[in-house]
Amino acid sequence: MSEIYERIEQLCRQRGINITLMCKECKIPRASLTDYKMGRIKSLSAKTLAKIAEYFGISVDYLYGGTQSVDEKALKVALFGGDGEVTDEMWEEVKRYAHYIREKGK
Repeated sequence: MSEIYERIEQLCRQRGINITLMCKECKIPRASLTDYKMGRIKSLSAKTLAKIAEYFGISVDYLYGGTQSVDEKALKVALFGGDGEVTDEMWEEVKRYAHYIREKGK
């Protein structure tokens, strides 16, 4: 099985969904991922990979095995609206809350 397919499966597991639901929500044919998994096609289209990456909020590079970097400055602006300084304590509280929500959903 390809590394890309394994990454997609992993992302689905992390989100608590299956590949069929992800395909439906991305508006991509489930058959294309099945064909890719089974080796009937050698690659997924750039359009399909872009839709999957956008759905999960990751880069296409991550699907190819790269690392996913997070721009903390951009996250802070998005979460706090760019109003004033975000202290380390505020940022740690946000991360604790995100962890709490993630664990609550399990």
